Amino acid sequence: MSVDVVTFGCRLNTLESEAMKNAAGAAGLDDLVVVNTCAVTAEAVRQAKQAIRRLKREQPDTRIVVTGCAAQTEPETFAEMAEVERVIGNADKARPETWIAARQALDFGIGHEEKAVVGDIMSVRETALHLIEGVQVDRLEGRTRAFVQVQNGCDHRCTFCIIPYGRGNSRSVPMGEVVAQVRRLVENGYAEVVLTGVDLTSYGAGLPGAPKLGTLVRSILRHVPELRRLRLSSIDSVEADADLIRAIAEEERLMPHLHLSLQAGDDLILKRMKRRHSRRDAIDFCAMIRRARPDMVFGADIIAGFPTETEAHFRNSLALVDECGLTHLHVFPFSPRRGTPAARMPQVARDVVKERARRLREKGATALLRHLAAEIGARTEVLAETEGLARTRGFTPVRLATPMPPGSIGEVRIAGHDGTHLLGAHILGTGTHRVGAGPIAA
Repeated sequence: MSVDVVTFGCRLNTLESEAMKNAAGAAGLDDLVVVNTCAVTAEAVRQAKQAIRRLKREQPDTRIVVTGCAAQTEPETFAEMAEVERVIGNADKARPETWIAARQALDFGIGHEEKAVVGDIMSVRETALHLIEGVQVDRLEGRTRAFVQVQNGCDHRCTFCIIPYGRGNSRSVPMGEVVAQVRRLVENGYAEVVLTGVDLTSYGAGLPGAPKLGTLVRSILRHVPELRRLRLSSIDSVEADADLIRAIAEEERLMPHLHLSLQAGDDLILKRMKRRHSRRDAIDFCAMIRRARPDMVFGADIIAGFPTETEAHFRNSLALVDECGLTHLHVFPFSPRRGTPAARMPQVARDVVKERARRLREKGATALLRHLAAEIGARTEVLAETEGLARTRGFTPVRLATPMPPGSIGEVRIAGHDGTHLLGAHILGTGTHRVGAGPIAA
């Protein structure tokens, strides 16, 4: 009996894939592949369809179930594919009962006439347990850091983004449930936990008392003192609350790495994207955080070739890399998504979009080289992902000259870099814990 999951897209999808694999296996399903799709770009949808066709060609007896954001936003696209047995919406994909019903349909034909089981994601209002109950994964297969979903959905309507229609409106997990999940993961041997969500900095809006993300962070660090490292996934800087900023400045166990949802560096383009920050807001935020935490490393999402973007607009995005001191760039060539306002705006020629994306990536590579060079000679703490690869506190990858047990924390001296990774020589001290090793000593 086997259930495999093919995952596209974000870290949240990765976490949910683990929960689906567990739930489908517990329901007694076998010879099944679940394709967990992403809708962020048209290319992501194309790749999912391509993967489905390849899977069926290579494993003709395998049954394929499709879920995820693309399945939610365009279920008919996948329901029309002969290779697909069932399409499941995002709201239900992590629920155990969904996979019990799937087995009844696939194994016994009960309810099989409903190939696409996709509800109205915008009607989902729960703010509590099902979010975390559906994705409680005490052991994340093959991973040395644990992810905890604390928020889902988004209340904003950026003109380029289809994700709210795949994830629904924002809802959050109560702090007590989050703390309990983090404690359980630490007891299972994880040294690092990552808080994740679709719009992480909107955390708490629907909960009693409307706690902010900063309150959650401080609560975790206070109530789980054994946790060595707490990390945040992508945040929207304009939503960063005062308590979060204080935590960044004061809490050593909160890792000095923030991935920012910036998207562009020109005020007119930001306005047309319906973003809520200006160019100056982004620059000032990075400067303020760096004053509070000098070792902070910034990553960012930036879109190249947004509709109406001129060369002058684009140069402002290029310049933002230096002005914000960005290190790790995620560059997205603009991809029109049907149903979004940006898809109806005057489009930039595809060859220009690709060229601008190339230039942004080159700018990012230059910024990374500068960061790597500045680290040479430093002694730094790393978390081993494999025996030969680790990450610094600032999330920079390190190739290890001396193997470390995956999941362990040690200190290395940075001897150089290879253009994309730091080179760590001479392990100076290694933690005694590893994933699955039991409670971690403080």
